[in-house]
Amino acid sequence: MQRLRTFLDHHCNNPALVSVIEGLMVACKDIAYKVQLGSLAGVLGSAEQDNIQGERQKKMDVIANDLIKYSLQTMQPVKGMASEEEADPVACNPDGEFLVLFDPLDGSSNIDVNVTVGTIFSILQSNPGDDPTHESTYLQHGREQIAAGYVLYGPSTLLVLSTGNGTHMFTLDPRVGEFYLQRESVKIPATTKEFAINMSNQRFWLPEMQKYVSDLLRGEEGPLGKRFNMRWIASMVAEIHRILTRGGIFMYPYDSREPNKPGKLRLMYEGNPMSMLVEQAGGKASTAYDDIMDVEPTSIHQRVSVVMGSADEVDTVVRYHAS
Repeated sequence: MQRLRTFLDHHCNNPALVSVIEGLMVACKDIAYKVQLGSLAGVLGSAEQDNIQGERQKKMDVIANDLIKYSLQTMQPVKGMASEEEADPVACNPDGEFLVLFDPLDGSSNIDVNVTVGTIFSILQSNPGDDPTHESTYLQHGREQIAAGYVLYGPSTLLVLSTGNGTHMFTLDPRVGEFYLQRESVKIPATTKEFAINMSNQRFWLPEMQKYVSDLLRGEEGPLGKRFNMRWIASMVAEIHRILTRGGIFMYPYDSREPNKPGKLRLMYEGNPMSMLVEQAGGKASTAYDDIMDVEPTSIHQRVSVVMGSADEVDTVVRYHAS
């Protein structure tokens, strides 16, 4: 089996980028260990404080954020970083060449019930003279990402990574502390009979999304002509991992409860990195109108509607909205 470092040395011609990815994995191994210990490590329960998003943090949100921040601050190639959990970006090395954005613990509402959570990251190129404490430095289109990935903390700990040449899966062997390549150049099937959406929000969706999901539920008798199964884990990492493994479509659409926000998920920390992974695996990622990675970023905490997964089904959702 091929170690992560060996794989990167052969597939990535940027040693500094390789060192950043490896440094991130050091933090993620620590997070995996604490998640596995759970209550034995005292990491479950609420932190009794809210993050910049106005969401009540779990203890493990804070721990994961601190572990990744510490790891990034020690890396010479990292100029600055931005976390979903914090209001402002943080400077690291003024001579660094990369910017790292991350969601330290996606799906943390699941942590107390022992359901899959994960870490999502996006790596951007920094330009000379950029101020790593200013959010405008980080406002690059998704297509400018030079690497993206997530680490899934489940029955096994998995890294899913792209540096722009396919999407690849690695499994952590806890006996030796190394990630090993398991699936190279993952491909998402173009068609699917599986969808993931939070049906409890249905009454708040746009009419086009309501019509599409209604037609899904009509099965063989409906205009889509096939029976669909629904899945919902409430962890984007887990939902996208299932899609990368066997196909499907994941949707977190616009809803009318907060009409000034175009969606719930964050463009820079979730939408863009997951879109890169999905597109590099042959899938598609859209807002239901435009490709997510073409969205003009205006804030590091900007929200976006998300429809991603099997290409043919994403195209179908876009057609419903175009009509």
